[in-house]
Amino acid sequence: MKSKKQQQDPQLTLGWREWVGLPDLGLLRIKAKVDTGARTSTLHAFEVKTSDVDGQQKVEFLVHPKQGDQDTVVRCVADVIDRRSVRDSGGHNEMRWIIRTPVSIGGQTWPIEMTLTERDNMRFRMLLGRTAIAGVATVNPQKSYLTGGKPKKNGAK
Repeated sequence: MKSKKQQQDPQLTLGWREWVGLPDLGLLRIKAKVDTGARTSTLHAFEVKTSDVDGQQKVEFLVHPKQGDQDTVVRCVADVIDRRSVRDSGGHNEMRWIIRTPVSIGGQTWPIEMTLTERDNMRFRMLLGRTAIAGVATVNPQKSYLTGGKPKKNGAK
C-alpha cells in the first residue's frame, strides 16, 4: 500500500544524464549530468558580473548551452543568494556565486540552488546535484534520458 505522501507526490526517476530546462534563465533545454556524488548543482557560466539593482545583488553571465558549440550564447541574469567556497571534483576550493532558479524535468518544475563556474573543459554544461533532487527524484544510474530523449538533428521529434 502506498503512503499518503507517495500518492500525492510521485517521484521522478532520472537517468544518469537528462535534458533539463532552466526557464527563468532562458535555457529551455540543456544536458545535465545527474550527479549524486555532488552536493550542489552547478551551471557553466563565463563573463560573470555582479551588480546591485534596488538593493538586490544580481549576477549576469553567459552560457554556451550546447557542448562543443561556442557560437550559441545565452545571456542570463539571476538574483544572488550567496557566495560560498565550493570544493570541485579535483579537490580545489573555489568561491562561487549561488543562485536559486526553477528547474524543469519530466513535466515537473521546482526551485534549486546552483553554483556558477566555468565548465568549458567538462563533458556536461550542468551538474544536477543531490540536494536538488532530494525528495523529488530517484536515479537509475544504468539509464539515460528517462524523462525525454535527445532531439533529432533536423529538429523533428
